[in-house]
Amino acid sequence: MSQFFAIHPETPQLRLIRQAVMIIRDGGVVAYPTDSGYALGCHLGDKNAVDRIRAIRQIDDSHHLTLICRDLSELSTYAKVENSAFRLLKNNTPGPYTFILNASREVPRRLMHPKKREIGLRIPEHPITMALLEELGEPLLSTSLIMPGEEDPRVEAWDIRETLEHSLDLIIDGGYCGFIPTTVVSLLDDVPVILREGAGPIEPFA
Repeated sequence: MSQFFAIHPETPQLRLIRQAVMIIRDGGVVAYPTDSGYALGCHLGDKNAVDRIRAIRQIDDSHHLTLICRDLSELSTYAKVENSAFRLLKNNTPGPYTFILNASREVPRRLMHPKKREIGLRIPEHPITMALLEELGEPLLSTSLIMPGEEDPRVEAWDIRETLEHSLDLIIDGGYCGFIPTTVVSLLDDVPVILREGAGPIEPFA
């Protein structure tokens, strides 16, 4: 049965953030709020936790998981960022975008598409997410909390608790945080490609 933390969405309680990060470091899978719905997250080095996330979502290894990063410097450690891509990233982060980039050697092979060295990366704009990342000191491996057969992320912690109480180690209640998933942009080539329209405007990439 999962633990349930009510964390203030604007001024997160450091005591609870530290407890949440301890759960993540110990191999836990957590549901947490972002600026585009709730997400599932775990430590990027924990294979068992990654497998649990894939099982909850019922997705295979061809589905992009996302590294949630604190800033562009951290993102650039895990992705190969060309100058043109860097300008777009700088102008549109933090925010509700997920970017597909070529992965660097820092990314474990099992986290990438089986035939491509690609990874999704994102810099969110939500106080709870940022507090978790600051305390963790490294990216959080994540995916939107979209249940099988559904199209939108879960938006209420009580609903997540009813559905996944026995599948998660922690549910963080940060209140309502919207239901529109991120806009997904591929920056693999010189010209950006919109793979999914979502909460982030697409005009900067047109």
